Amino acid sequence: MARGRLRIYLGAAPGVGKTYAMLEEGQRLAGAGADVVVGFVEPHGRRPTAALVEGLEIIPRSTLEYRGATFTEMDLDAVLARRPQVALVDELAHTNVPGSRRTKRWQDVEELLDAGIDVVTTLNVQHLESLGDVVRQITGVPQRETLPDEVARRADQIELVDLPPELLRRRMLHGEIYPSERIEAALTHYFRVGNLTALRELALLWLADRVEEGLQRYRAEHGITTPWETRERIMVALTGGPEGGTLIRRAARITARVPGSELLALHVVPSDGLTHGDQASLAAQRELVESLGGSYHQTTGDDIPEELLQFAEAEGVTQIVLGASRRGRVSTFLRGGVGHRTIQRSGPIDVLVVTHEHAAGSSSALRLPHPSRATGPRRFWTAIVLAAIALPVLTLLLVLLGEHVDLSLALVLYLLAVVVIALVGGLVPALLAALAASLLADYYFTPPLHSLRVEYPADVLALVVYVVTAVVVGMAAGTAAQRTYQAVRASSEARALSRLATAMMHGQDLPTLLEQVREDFGLDAVSLLERDTGHAAEPRWYVVASTGVDPPERPYDADVESPVGDDISLAARGRPLSSEDQRVLAACAAQLGMAYSHGRLAAHDAETDLRATAEHTRASLLRIAGRDLRGPLRTADDALSSLRDLADPEEARLLDTARGALRRADQLVSDLDDLSRLHAGALDLYLRPVDLDELLTAVMDDLGPGHTLRCILPERLPDVIADAAVLTRVLTTLAAEAQRHSPPDRRAQLTAETSPGSVEIRITDGRPEGAQEAGSGAHPSRSADSLALRMSRDLTESMGGTLEPATDGSGFAVVLTLPAAARKQDH
Repeated sequence: MARGRLRIYLGAAPGVGKTYAMLEEGQRLAGAGADVVVGFVEPHGRRPTAALVEGLEIIPRSTLEYRGATFTEMDLDAVLARRPQVALVDELAHTNVPGSRRTKRWQDVEELLDAGIDVVTTLNVQHLESLGDVVRQITGVPQRETLPDEVARRADQIELVDLPPELLRRRMLHGEIYPSERIEAALTHYFRVGNLTALRELALLWLADRVEEGLQRYRAEHGITTPWETRERIMVALTGGPEGGTLIRRAARITARVPGSELLALHVVPSDGLTHGDQASLAAQRELVESLGGSYHQTTGDDIPEELLQFAEAEGVTQIVLGASRRGRVSTFLRGGVGHRTIQRSGPIDVLVVTHEHAAGSSSALRLPHPSRATGPRRFWTAIVLAAIALPVLTLLLVLLGEHVDLSLALVLYLLAVVVIALVGGLVPALLAALAASLLADYYFTPPLHSLRVEYPADVLALVVYVVTAVVVGMAAGTAAQRTYQAVRASSEARALSRLATAMMHGQDLPTLLEQVREDFGLDAVSLLERDTGHAAEPRWYVVASTGVDPPERPYDADVESPVGDDISLAARGRPLSSEDQRVLAACAAQLGMAYSHGRLAAHDAETDLRATAEHTRASLLRIAGRDLRGPLRTADDALSSLRDLADPEEARLLDTARGALRRADQLVSDLDDLSRLHAGALDLYLRPVDLDELLTAVMDDLGPGHTLRCILPERLPDVIADAAVLTRVLTTLAAEAQRHSPPDRRAQLTAETSPGSVEIRITDGRPEGAQEAGSGAHPSRSADSLALRMSRDLTESMGGTLEPATDGSGFAVVLTLPAAARKQDH
């Protein structure tokens, strides 16, 4: 029996329309003649979704009792007995009620698929098991119901159901997703714009990887090895040389020009495990690659072009970026460079050879090996001294033995001495010792004695063979010593870095990490310093952490310094370090700098979370207080209205005053609620050109009878870009405040002026400067903390404008500035 096909509608968040899309597909299949049943659908009270179920056969659910409550689940046995062609099963990641045949709904779906039944289902990206930690970091909500990624990856089809965050929040506000009592909490928590945008990106990236997997599987099944340029992948080959930074930046520029492309970096390590590159340079280049959004890789092999091309084929690389060879012309002629050999074998993969300042040119001349390149300067000079002592002593002993020593024995003993010198100091001391020994053998043991002339041709051949043998053996011994030295050195460096990384993983504090560095390098004291960026003229440093006796407090007080960026430095006192030790110390300093930076980020995140929690608590208290106050305020207003019908004129006037105060209190509660919604991002705005003349008519209507506002407007006043309803509310609030504080003989005034690109609206209360209300301080309209002004300012700023208090000769004022709409051209 053929296995059924699985189709998943994937969404970034609840409410994007996954169930609706699934039912649409079910109706389409049923209309095409397929046998479709509804195994389980949860419309969540949404009428359009429930309407799509009509006309489809619904398998009755099974009823289960759990802890005294009744639940319904999909009746798996009934669906299997019905054996339809297609089953619609909602919420793939759902956990079944205890007592069900299976623990998870996806296990029920697997059984339907095994029975040959096609299944159409839904899934939210936050339920994928691999993304659980990421979703929790984004939303702050742990996911209890998860689905193994492999289940989703096995689906025959996955279709993304997507909605922009703004549209999804609008659906939420209209009550199309959650009931009204849950809307406010959802908008201020899970359904924030940032959360929805991040979840949307997660869904797109996960689905893109799924498409890439399908493409790779198709290519493997059909034996396609040549790369398909569905997406540009640029790979840069790194040797650890100084040209690496140039190559990485060039490859990054190529990547940036092609949207959707990917940057990779590869370093090939020889199979003997002894990398020929500078480890500090490789570490810096790896950091550079990752900072540019690329990924760093290493592989092992001796044939570098072959390793590069194998990796490129495996990763679907379309372009390889190589650096121009640093080898000389003779070396390149004897054995083609990596670039030349890679181009010959690359086939359809493009190879770009980038020149750089370290390419061969001036370096093509013959150069002697550096004396300390193999084993270090100390062992080099030790070998030179050993040769200067051992060869004369050996010669003296052989001369004392006299006739018992012939040329062959002397050459064998000299060869032994050359091997020992090569093991101690490497190739250069061995070559010098071989030449010196050949001259000594010629002078003391080759006829005629005590002369550099050679009498017999056989002796000439013996000396030549000795020199060649000594050179070859010395080179082999020197190379072995070099490799041994490098292996020991690399092992020591790796052990030091590994110990430090392990300590960081276990959460050791900075003083403990610094103490470990101090012990590893045998230093007296170590400090991690940070520069105070507020004193750029004369840098000031302070100690982040330190260990040892008398640790340095400034970089220039230290014997050894290793900067980490511009503002952090590792300073140490003690013995002088070699260049190799300083390179390892720089790597340790980089790790310590990262540990310190991560610690600061963690502290900052904790502080931000604390502030967010406090803000959320404040907003919740405001909402609760507003909800609890509205009822008593309206009850009191109704009671005062009833009393007014029975009161005499004087009592009615007092009752009207009291009712006015109650209405202001009720408006205050509404303002607090709206202010909380505005800060939560739950207030939708429709910005468009608005005619101020028409809008001021609405403002006068809202102010009601008995309120007078003097308006002075220019003849040709441009429209402003705003939300008409919100701007009406702002102007009404400010006008009412101005009227309330204006003296009886002076009216509040509204004026408007135009300036390039904006319109300035000024509302003045007509109260002389210096006047105060009885029992109060500064005039309320001047206070930046008054609720009316703060509410109006926040609403104005949400529309792209500004609102500031001001004073002039006519009284206290507020100035509202909004962007002007472009004037229409007159025809």
